[in-house]
Parts: sequence; C-alpha cells; structure tokens
Amino acid sequence: MTLSAVAKRYAEALADVVTASASPLPPQEGLTELRAFEEAVRSSPELYQALVSPAVPIGRKRAVVGRIAELLRSSRITRNFLLVLIDHRRIPEFSQIVQTFELVLEQRLGFARAEISTAVELDGTQRSTLNRKLEVLIGKRIRMRFTVDQSLIGGVVARIGSTVYDGSLRGQLSSLGRRLTAED
Repeated sequence: MTLSAVAKRYAEALADVVTASASPLPPQEGLTELRAFEEAVRSSPELYQALVSPAVPIGRKRAVVGRIAELLRSSRITRNFLLVLIDHRRIPEFSQIVQTFELVLEQRLGFARAEISTAVELDGTQRSTLNRKLEVLIGKRIRMRFTVDQSLIGGVVARIGSTVYDGSLRGQLSSLGRRLTAED
C-alpha cells in the first residue's frame, strides 16, 4: 500500500493531537472512533455520495457529520477532525487517512506491524508464543494480523515491514529444492 502525501499529512496532524501529553483523547480511542465513522459511511452508499458530492453544500455536510458524530458519541477532537476533512473535501481519502493514522500511531507508540500467514488458525497460546519470539527477534513490540493460507502446508510466514521470515513447510521445501538443484 502506498501512502498518499495527503493521507499522511492529515494522519500525522491527528496523531500529533492525540499523542500530546495533554490530549483528552487516548490514541487508540481516537482510532476506534474513526473506524466507527468509517463503518457508518461505508454502510450507506447514499451517505457517502452526499458527503463527496460537490452539489451538496458544505454546511449540510457539516450538519450530517456532526449528527453522525453525536450518534456515535465521538469525542470533540474526532468530530472536529471530521469537519476539517469535510471543509477540505477529503472524505474520498478518508479510508486511506484512517489506515495511515493507524500506522503512524503504531510507529509513535513503538509498535511494529506483523502480517502473519499460517496454514491453520492459531490458538491463543500459539499466538502469544509467536508474538514473544518476534518481539525478541526485532526488539520492538508487535501488533499481529493473522491470515490463514492453506498452501503453506504448515508453519508460519511473518512479514514485518519489508522483511519476510519464512518458517513455512512450503518455504523450507522450496529452499531444499533450490539447494539440491544448485549442487548438480
């Protein structure tokens, strides 16, 4: 995923606000509120079209966003951020802004994101063990996202940033095959 300069600028501005020592909004709560608004907009194509349409006056969009924020019990910071996005016609980039905000928060809070693929679903103990091992390996706290990929046959593939740790059976068999053919 490439990050647009616009999404990065808005995400970092909001991260500056919520990570400030005097912020009344904890960073994770801010992300939760943005995700709730994103879900509300995603669940209604008509709402999305009204928010992005140049035919709808900004004042009406602000009123709608204010009402949704009120119904979702969003904080003042989140509501104001959403209104800034309306004022600057940035709702089409909203999902990318939220994704970028999450990445910025993870970096600022000292986390690394790991995309984990396994052949079967891992239980809680297995996930905890894997989390601890990866944290020791890279020296940072890890936030893991899991997917099941049955083509792995067994084992785990972890992608942290641009580094891939392939502990899958498929990867080991492939490596063995390359070594055997190289020895000929």
